[in-house]
Amino acid sequence: MALLLAEHHDVVAYDIDEGRIEMLRHRRSPISDPDIEARLASPDLRLRVTTDKHEAYAGAEFVVVATPTNYDERTNYFDTSSVEQVVGDVVAINPDATAVIKSTIPVGYTAGLRQRLGSENILFSPEFLREGRALHDNLHPSRIIVGDLGPRGRRFADLLAEAALDDDVPVLLTDSTEAEAIKLFANTYLAMRVAFFNELDTYAATHGLDTRQIIEGVGLDPRIGPHYNNPSFGYGGYCLPKDTKQLLANYADVPQTLISAIVTANTTRKDFVAADIVSRAPKVVGIHRLIMKAGSDNFRSSSVQGVMKRVKAKGIDVIVYEPELEGDRFYGSEVVRDLDELKRRSDVIVANRLVDELRDVADKVYTRDLFGND
Repeated sequence: MALLLAEHHDVVAYDIDEGRIEMLRHRRSPISDPDIEARLASPDLRLRVTTDKHEAYAGAEFVVVATPTNYDERTNYFDTSSVEQVVGDVVAINPDATAVIKSTIPVGYTAGLRQRLGSENILFSPEFLREGRALHDNLHPSRIIVGDLGPRGRRFADLLAEAALDDDVPVLLTDSTEAEAIKLFANTYLAMRVAFFNELDTYAATHGLDTRQIIEGVGLDPRIGPHYNNPSFGYGGYCLPKDTKQLLANYADVPQTLISAIVTANTTRKDFVAADIVSRAPKVVGIHRLIMKAGSDNFRSSSVQGVMKRVKAKGIDVIVYEPELEGDRFYGSEVVRDLDELKRRSDVIVANRLVDELRDVADKVYTRDLFGND
């Protein structure tokens, strides 16, 4: 968001992580994203960075809040404490600024936060981004949604539309709570689609059928389409697992069966995949990458971790090849730095996505990847 808006406006990027800020000072990206890396090299970027919140908030028209809101299994809710702290600081330091929450939050959160802080200058604007393609998806947005029907909402939507490279991007202004629901329902629908094609694959594998033929035939129906249909070990990453569980929590007093089935289906899929791997009787299972998607450096809540834990529970040795890991162990499993060592030592190599560097040991690779895409 900072790099997106700094093309046309003065932006101050604030973070409590000094190392991240230092990287930005030297125009190096703290995350893996080729578009971000390219834009950081632009001499025309109107971007300053700081670890001083007063410098960041004072004089700002908008303060975009993008702090983590991890799902808390204990409370069955998003941990929104970082959002509340930042917005509270914004209200105290610059009460005229509009705080724009980009973090994923529970339905109804913004309305409650306005009441608690005594400020109406708070709105929610969901983002719909892919890992490793965050700036690209802001430059070419499928839609812009802002949870404010007034001039503040229109003003912020205009900023996003101005930064986009595409013309005629659909813009929708809604009430704040409806915008929060849009984000959770959109991600839950995507999780449902992942779960559907994974269960199709489970059925085909169990009955000795060709999954690809079935998916291609099903996808010819224009109402279904040939997209987002590649089998995997389950939906994962930072958004889909926590958003589906949060939406399920919001349904506590509402009749439903589908939302809980989507959450359950992901567990069932990992059970099937792990059992399928164990049935090959390997002595050593190698995990090739923990990331969910090609081009990403993020493996938070990746589905392969769930598969890995299930395989380890059967007493099978597991080794992990993940260049992004710094330590020598990952949840008790050995981390190997050399890909050739992984290939040599593993009886089965588990890969959520098949990549060229594994094609020479294709006979060892276990994957459900059929189409070679995310």
